[in-house]
Amino acid sequence: MKFGIIRERKNPPDKRVVLSPKACQKVLKTHTEAQIIVEPSPIRAYADADYKHLGITVASEMDNCDVLLGVKEVPIDSLIPNKKYFFFSHTIKKQPYNRDLLRAILEKNIEMYDHEVITNKQEQRVVAFGRYAGIVGAYNGFRAYGLKFDLFHLPKANDLENQEALISELKKLKLPAIKVLLTGRGRVGNGAREMLDGMGMRRVNVTEYLEKTFSEPVYCQIDASEYNKRKDGVRGNKADFFAHPQEYKSNFFRFAKVSDFYIAGHYFGQGSPYLFTREDAKHEDFKIKVVADVSCDIDGPVASTIRPSTIADPIYGYHAESESEIDFKNSDAIAVMAVDNLPCELPRDASEGFGEAFIKNVIPAFFNGDKDGVLHRARMTQNGKLTERYAYLQDYVDGKE
Repeated sequence: MKFGIIRERKNPPDKRVVLSPKACQKVLKTHTEAQIIVEPSPIRAYADADYKHLGITVASEMDNCDVLLGVKEVPIDSLIPNKKYFFFSHTIKKQPYNRDLLRAILEKNIEMYDHEVITNKQEQRVVAFGRYAGIVGAYNGFRAYGLKFDLFHLPKANDLENQEALISELKKLKLPAIKVLLTGRGRVGNGAREMLDGMGMRRVNVTEYLEKTFSEPVYCQIDASEYNKRKDGVRGNKADFFAHPQEYKSNFFRFAKVSDFYIAGHYFGQGSPYLFTREDAKHEDFKIKVVADVSCDIDGPVASTIRPSTIADPIYGYHAESESEIDFKNSDAIAVMAVDNLPCELPRDASEGFGEAFIKNVIPAFFNGDKDGVLHRARMTQNGKLTERYAYLQDYVDGKE
């Protein structure tokens, strides 16, 4: 089995890679029948020389590989027919901007595996960049807070080497006695929590957060069962919420009344209530002034997120009264950080974490007959057609929806 590490060609450039030089070395040591060729790249977080130094072949020979591994969407004119590809295709939710990409994958008889749908038998995702989105998102949120109130000027995450360097910068901060709210207990939420704990911020429970006043900055991490409640008044729980989101309404406003800074790291499912609406943001008791929306659902559950922002220009202002964008330093503005490709700012850390998961959960499937069905569940296309699991995308491909 010959694996090719493809050069990332999407713009803006992405420095991440599925397998770092050390990860490649590990694959070759563990699976003697495996071969790896790395396509030369001027932008990758690891130089071509880093691979060569560990004895990994670097060559423009992707045509000779069986399985091609990438991160972002491959431009249509760069797709090699009749190959197996792994990358984030951003088509499983019928994203209109990638309809032509999925059509091209089918036309070129490509066997497509999307990182987003690589799951275990329990249907849980096993390879993802979410933790690093949370890590960078929390850091960027504090950077936005400092800039909005002209309290401090943190360097951009992009200019720092790793998570340790980010935490080191956060530890230097002299923060006022603010309350920081964090939603989500998955990869994203817990990645953000690593930063809050790393900088030494005190964690408090829901009751303390809502009812007490503190003389130091504190944070509270909550999940779906704490910011939603059943409409019928019956006591709900997280499992019930995910099974029947339409039976719930938001219970978030009680947190918005006491929070200064909000980090959104939750998963938002179809049919779920919004956390706070545009009307909520207009309320005189709404206190949040900075939002780091790591989840970044546009015009959705976090009303102030009206567009994604970029690594180059990460912060904008949301004016609740006019429901429009203004300067984030305006006293009436909620400062919004909604960069939608946060892990790109920590490419080495993100690549190493992703690679570890890929080696553990995906690579063995190529050599054990896919005994756990990992490849079967993630295979979107085969023999020029959508597989049964992804047949729901047919009308999307045909342009009927």
